[in-house]
Amino acid sequence: MVAETGRTYALITGANKGLGREVARQLGLRGMTVLAGARDRSLGTRAVDELRESGIDAHFVQLDVDDEASASAAAKHVTAKFGQLDVLVNNAGIVEDDIAPSATTSAMAERIYRTNVLGVIATTHAMLPLLRASNAGRVVNLSSRLGSLAKAADLAAPHRALLAYNSSKAALNSLTLHYAREFAGTPLKINSATPGYVATDLNGHQGTRTVEEGARVVVDLATLDKDGPTGGFFDEDGPVAW
Repeated sequence: MVAETGRTYALITGANKGLGREVARQLGLRGMTVLAGARDRSLGTRAVDELRESGIDAHFVQLDVDDEASASAAAKHVTAKFGQLDVLVNNAGIVEDDIAPSATTSAMAERIYRTNVLGVIATTHAMLPLLRASNAGRVVNLSSRLGSLAKAADLAAPHRALLAYNSSKAALNSLTLHYAREFAGTPLKINSATPGYVATDLNGHQGTRTVEEGARVVVDLATLDKDGPTGGFFDEDGPVAW
């Protein structure tokens, strides 16, 4: 399929709820065609219906980031139906229970890494041919201040020590740097974003920020102009220490 001239297409993983759905909404209100990626078809199509009620051009994409075959199938679907992808927001992520690092088992960590790290690799790898063909490809990886090694290294400062989640976000930041280095000098820009402590299912809605507030930095990075940064880690106020 030949993409519709002048349209911009954005795929958001985990877009059926929370921050992912809000990012989809804000990008859609900016005129993008939103591809709402979700593992569960019923939840994904419900989110799409809600986005369409706001006048957004939204479409469901079946995507389980834990499954490399699912990511590959999603890329084939996007290519066949839309013929274009300009923005990828790697939003889908999970967290372990709040336990001490010494109580974290390898099985617990493997589950977190499968989604937060390997899922990003699988999805990004599958979508890269489309993103590289875009005149202004953008990838935004949803990270966290908890993944900051500089923050973790300050042993005197308060820090929520979630071994698997925090280290998975540090690994995600490393992925951002490696992809950005490979595609430096091209139109493709890859950055990490930390939305802050947003009230979502991930933290039992205990966060102090709204999804609307958390989505702002993600949307800003997804809509960077040609002179915007790549290979950075940002919150809404600017660069964050790695």
